[in-house]
Amino acid sequence: MEIFEVSVHVNDLIEELLPRVNPDARFDRDLAEVQIAVGGFVPRAGTWGILERCAREPRESWPSLVEDWLRDLSDSLALAITELDLMGDVRELCESFQDLLRVRVVPKLTEAEREGMVVIAVGRYFDAVVVIDLPHRPKPLSRDLAALMGMNRRLGSAVTNTHDRLADVRLHEMPLTMTESVRVVSQPGSRYVSALLTEVHRFLPDAGGAGALLALPSHSTMLLYPIGSAPVSEVLPVFFQVARDMHAASDDSCTPKAYWWRPGKGLIELDPAVPPSTLAAPSNAPARRHRRRPLRRRRSS
Repeated sequence: MEIFEVSVHVNDLIEELLPRVNPDARFDRDLAEVQIAVGGFVPRAGTWGILERCAREPRESWPSLVEDWLRDLSDSLALAITELDLMGDVRELCESFQDLLRVRVVPKLTEAEREGMVVIAVGRYFDAVVVIDLPHRPKPLSRDLAALMGMNRRLGSAVTNTHDRLADVRLHEMPLTMTESVRVVSQPGSRYVSALLTEVHRFLPDAGGAGALLALPSHSTMLLYPIGSAPVSEVLPVFFQVARDMHAASDDSCTPKAYWWRPGKGLIELDPAVPPSTLAAPSNAPARRHRRRPLRRRRSS
């Protein structure tokens, strides 16, 4: 049966079953959407998913499939509405919802932790979690709430919002050893600097093929050390310790671990107990040093 014929029969079933499953909802046949008024807005759920499912199943199973779908949809909307209520003024949240979306990069979540959340993998060690930027702490966006607010196809706004608010991120050097310093990317009070993990190259224009040491001790700070001519074995233990100390001192910590970043390649987690014999500038590349400038004594007036 062609999908158009399936849609005709499924739409008939939706119109028949919806008043019984959820009397407050309505079905817009022209737009193929189930709509439920909540406060001052009307969340919509398209029917394409149930159409595809019915097309794969025998026609006699369609009534139960459609009814189960409508019940699941109503349950998800009820949970999402409750979630909105707990966050504060529903009407105010609805009006500014898209502007409140952000992205936080966090250490890789377990399958249980990912359940029900809007999450995108960022390599082997991290995940990007879409969150709602509430005053006290970011709240992960649930799939139910994303569907309720019609955000499933507009989550790019979370990335845009995050990067817009990181436009004035600070970049400075901090002493690491007697001769070396570490590059610090930070925005005090921010919860989203970790999202710049996908844009590390912006802060390492001088990095060669050997790349850099990287750490994300908190969500407001990223540490970078371009690998140059200095022996990494001398720098790495101190780099590890600085990352651990910052992680322990932060009230919005990310991870105490350190990683090896290279242009165009995935991160590699570093082990402080294993000598980093492979972390070195290529022999055929010019050595890049990242040394501290000597302190100059001020002249007395």
